Amino acid sequence: QLQAFGGGLVQAGGSLRLSCIASGRTFRSDIMGWFRQTPGKEHEFVAAITSGAITLYEASVKGRFTISRDNAKKTVSLQMNSLKPEDTADYYCAVSRKLSISKSSSDYNFWGRGTLVTVSS
Repeated sequence: QLQAFGGGLVQAGGSLRLSCIASGRTFRSDIMGWFRQTPGKEHEFVAAITSGAITLYEASVKGRFTISRDNAKKTVSLQMNSLKPEDTADYYCAVSRKLSISKSSSDYNFWGRGTLVTVSS
């Protein structure tokens, strides 16, 4: 089970930190990802991190967002800086048990509920 929190309303240029707590038998070996979704659109990849802390970012957030994980706390976080109105979306954390990191939502097996991020201009 995944629970994401930390969303909210922020002005353009501001920052937010999203966190996701995973409960269950495994976490340490899982690949964790963040996706976002706006109404009428598919899930868009944002960032992912492997158990060994290898990271992957979507081009539009690289340099502004940072994904991290704490295996002891079974938590994955997304630090979002220099937010833009186009970052407005529901943000979801997800678990992949594939062997390699991926941007494809179909490679993620478990999904949490979204947390809404709204960036005002």
